Amino acid sequence: MIKIGIDAMGGDFAPEVAIEGAIMALNHIDNQSRITLFGDKERIVELLNKHNCPVDKFDIVATSQVIEMGDHPAKAFISKSDSSISVGFKYLAEGKIDGFASAGSTGAMMVGSMQVIKPIEGVIRPVLATLIPTVSAERGIQRAVLMDVGLNVDAKPEVLAQYGLLGSIYAQSALNMPNPRVALLNIGEEEGKGNAQAKATYDLMKADSRYNFVGNVEASYIFTGKIGDVVVADAFVGNSLLKMAEALYRINFKLGGGKPRLKNFLRPILGRIVPKLYFQNDFWDAMNAESVGGLQVMGINSPVMIGHGSSSARAICSMILSMERDIKSNFPAKLREALKKSNDQEA
Repeated sequence: MIKIGIDAMGGDFAPEVAIEGAIMALNHIDNQSRITLFGDKERIVELLNKHNCPVDKFDIVATSQVIEMGDHPAKAFISKSDSSISVGFKYLAEGKIDGFASAGSTGAMMVGSMQVIKPIEGVIRPVLATLIPTVSAERGIQRAVLMDVGLNVDAKPEVLAQYGLLGSIYAQSALNMPNPRVALLNIGEEEGKGNAQAKATYDLMKADSRYNFVGNVEASYIFTGKIGDVVVADAFVGNSLLKMAEALYRINFKLGGGKPRLKNFLRPILGRIVPKLYFQNDFWDAMNAESVGGLQVMGINSPVMIGHGSSSARAICSMILSMERDIKSNFPAKLREALKKSNDQEA
C-alpha cells in the first residue's frame, strides 16, 4: 500500500481546492494507493460531504494549526508543531506515509525537508527540479528534467556536476529512461563556452563516468529534446527559464481564447525549431504548470513535492499523481545506493 501525504491546508485557496484536487485524484491513482489528508478535520469532512465523496476514501490526520505564507518558515515550523506541514513531515519521517506534498509555504517545506527528512549522505546540496515537455519529429512529446529551478542560485561547479547524477538516476527510475542524456545549460554547445562556473562544471561533468554527459545545450534546444533528457543549471538561470516558459504558456492560452493554441505571432519563432509538432495542443497542455503539479525536492531521504501557492484543483491532482509516481520510483533509495557505491570505489 502506497500512502501519499497531502497538506490539505496548503495554498492560496486551501482547503477547498486541495480537497477538490484530492477527490479528482481518486479516479487516477492505483487501487493500492491511499491519500492521507493533513489539516482541519471538521473542515475536510465538510468539504468531502459537499462533493458527495465518502469520507472513508481518505485517511485524515487532524491538525489545529496552519503555517501561513507570511510566517517565518523556520520559526513557524517549530512554534506551530501541530500545523499540517509540521505533522506531515513527522508522519513522513516515521514512515507512516511514503511521500508528502504541499502547495503551502515553500520555506517551511524546505525546513522540513532539510531538518526532518534530511539530505542523503553524500549529497552536497539538495536541488529543486521540475519536468518540462520536449517535442520532436523522432521522439514525439516526452518529458525532460530541469534542475535547479529555485534553491541554489550561486551553486559551485561540484554541486552542479552532482546534479547530473541526481537527475540521471531520477530520469531512469521515475521516467523509465535507460540511459538519459545529461546536458549543461550554456550559451553555446562547444566545449569551452560560458563563464568560469560553466567551464569548471563542464570539466567535472565530462570526467564523471556515473552518467551519460553529452555536453552543453543552448536554451533554444531545451524543449526539442534534441540534446538532453536532463538539463542542469543553477537556480538563478533555471528559475528564470521556468518562469519564461510559464509566461509563454499563459500568453498562448490567453490569445487562444482560453485554449492552448499557438497564435500566428509565435509560429515563426517555434516553427523554425520543430515544424508542425509545436502546434499540437498536447505539447501546450504539457507546458501548463498545472499538468506537472509541483517541484521535486531531490537529494533528501524521502519523496517531497512543493506546489505553487496559487495551485488549482487540477494542479493538486497532478501533484498527487506525480507524488505517486515518485514514490513508486524508489528514487531516494537508488540515489543512496549509487552514492554508497561511489564512496566504496573511492575507498
